[in-house]
Amino acid sequence: MGKLQELLASRELSLIVSLPANDLALAKAAIEEGADGLKVHYNVGHRASGNHFGALEEYADVFQTIRSQWQGPLGVVPAGSIEGAQAEHISRLDGLGFDFYSIYAHHLPSFMLGEIGLDRTFAIDSSYDPHLVQAARSYGMTALEASIVPGDEYGTPLSFNDVLKYRQLVELSQLPVLIPSQRKLVAEDVAVLHSTGVAAVMLGAIVLGTAEDELRRAIHAFRNAIDKIN
Repeated sequence: MGKLQELLASRELSLIVSLPANDLALAKAAIEEGADGLKVHYNVGHRASGNHFGALEEYADVFQTIRSQWQGPLGVVPAGSIEGAQAEHISRLDGLGFDFYSIYAHHLPSFMLGEIGLDRTFAIDSSYDPHLVQAARSYGMTALEASIVPGDEYGTPLSFNDVLKYRQLVELSQLPVLIPSQRKLVAEDVAVLHSTGVAAVMLGAIVLGTAEDELRRAIHAFRNAIDKIN
């Protein structure tokens, strides 16, 4: 069992931090404030942060340094297109210390469904038929990332409509569902997300900001809210 799978099986609700930059200081801050898991990016444009993450080679050293200071689940978004998910790069991820990958289903090439030493998570966006996730269990997926908020609604408050959609995905997929902070989530949302049955809140740039002090405050608040549940 991989580290992400172990985490999701051991907690009622977990806190994963999707770093807004591949920055060692931000990673250390997230660890110190109580993140249960970390996620980084390369070879992808990230709409929420406004960042473009370059090639794997640009970040290999910082990824290895983060790994040396962190024993928990470490994940990576390896591409923003199916063409960008190159086998020669994907084959390096296990050796760099990654535990799981996170990628949109329409960016995930078939070879990544094979054994590459990482837990598999996939994301869907607002254009997907939610019933498609019922088939994912047949492919050994560890978790589903519910990235279903339309881009023009990023940064707006969580609504009951969102909660209903998340619940539908929990029921249909029968997989742990991770909720990225495409909405402007606040710590008070934790209780309803827990009751909805999601497995983890994944904080990203919309909630964390880009500065270390902002990131620390946000993680601290969510850590306290989640600890009251766990």
